Amino acid sequence: MFSAIGRIFRTPDLRRKIVFTLAIVSLFRLGSFIPAPFVDFNNVQACLVANQATGPSGLYDMINLFSGGALLQLSIFALGIMPYITASIITQLLRVVIPHFEALHKEGQAGQAKLTQYTRYLTIALAVLQSTTLITVARSGQLFGASANQACQNLVSQEWWAILIMIITMTAGTGLIMWFGELITERGVGNGMSLLIFTSISATFPGAMWVIKESRGWEVFFLVLGVGLVVIAAVVFVEQSQRRIPVQYAKRVVGRRTYGGSSTYIPIKVNMAGVIPVIFASAILYLPMLLTQFNQPQIGEDPKGWVVWVQNNLVTGDQPFYMLVFFLLTIGFTFFYVQITFNPEEVADNMKQYGGFVPGIRAGRPTAEYLNYVLTRITSAGSLYLGLIALIPLIALSFFGANANFPFGGASILIIVGVGLETVKQIDAQLQQRHYEGLLK
Repeated sequence: MFSAIGRIFRTPDLRRKIVFTLAIVSLFRLGSFIPAPFVDFNNVQACLVANQATGPSGLYDMINLFSGGALLQLSIFALGIMPYITASIITQLLRVVIPHFEALHKEGQAGQAKLTQYTRYLTIALAVLQSTTLITVARSGQLFGASANQACQNLVSQEWWAILIMIITMTAGTGLIMWFGELITERGVGNGMSLLIFTSISATFPGAMWVIKESRGWEVFFLVLGVGLVVIAAVVFVEQSQRRIPVQYAKRVVGRRTYGGSSTYIPIKVNMAGVIPVIFASAILYLPMLLTQFNQPQIGEDPKGWVVWVQNNLVTGDQPFYMLVFFLLTIGFTFFYVQITFNPEEVADNMKQYGGFVPGIRAGRPTAEYLNYVLTRITSAGSLYLGLIALIPLIALSFFGANANFPFGGASILIIVGVGLETVKQIDAQLQQRHYEGLLK
């Protein structure tokens, strides 16, 4: 292992790629601590310390996690990579609704380039929308919770031109992050956007673990650390698990040459949806909290009954009903997203077109039905796995005093493991091209 790492740095091309990637990542983290214009940095830091034990709630929780804590610091990179993630998800979903997007997807490299361009435009539009929302919440003092609205006034100026400059700055920061990710993909080790997300989430690990130590002591700290290592091992095992459906291609004779006759397989992963269902479920559960904020009672009035019920059951993640709804939404979105991204009929038609068939299954519709049957069974196990992983931060919030950015569960652990495995595979492939021996044995 150590000799393989030594070969990485003895290979000039690979060493240059890794150093370039580390330099871009350093710039990305530096921008997360540079405050946006007209932000009271000292007051923001004081509010962060006062609010460290509980942290934000709802959708801000997810955005703050993906920005590496830059959201609550109102930095120039406050939005992080979240606008690009949202734009990518929307572009994928539009393939089902808009035939033009599906046609571009099937056009190959030229069509993918066009879809990437659409994703960039949508990212900038979402950055403008999200930065406007973030600054509006910061102006009202609600960014750190309703109880802190008097002390946490984070803007030194609320003039319209100051607000406009802040929106432009945060939007430009999102565009710069998107450029950083593309630079890593082209000139670094690859997978640039995912590596930036990996960096953002990894940056929250020390703070999240230190909160547990401060609130529960060293015994619980080491207990959580041990459980976290077990969870990481389990996630690695499941993420690498797949059901391989064998495919045989018939021989074809064209002139004097024979084509086909090879055997391969279709890999169906246990977790084909990745982290997307967890993000969807978190976004949906943010809506009840948003409704309660717009239906707060006036001074002297009693709160409405449904508002009280929502605040008691669907606002904080330590409530059993919230956990149940979150678990069920994660399962539902897993099935929904897998059905969109993997079309058994399309796969069966492509196999039939090139003379492929599953041994024992007729080509065409019977193959599609068989693939759908296998996919449903695999997704059932994968959805339960995702639901349990998504509940880990909520359980930690209830029993260990962790904040909602608890690292060993939910979206964070899925992204950390997935990106880590993919990056190691890419470096290993480049090593094998030069030395015939890589990192993995």
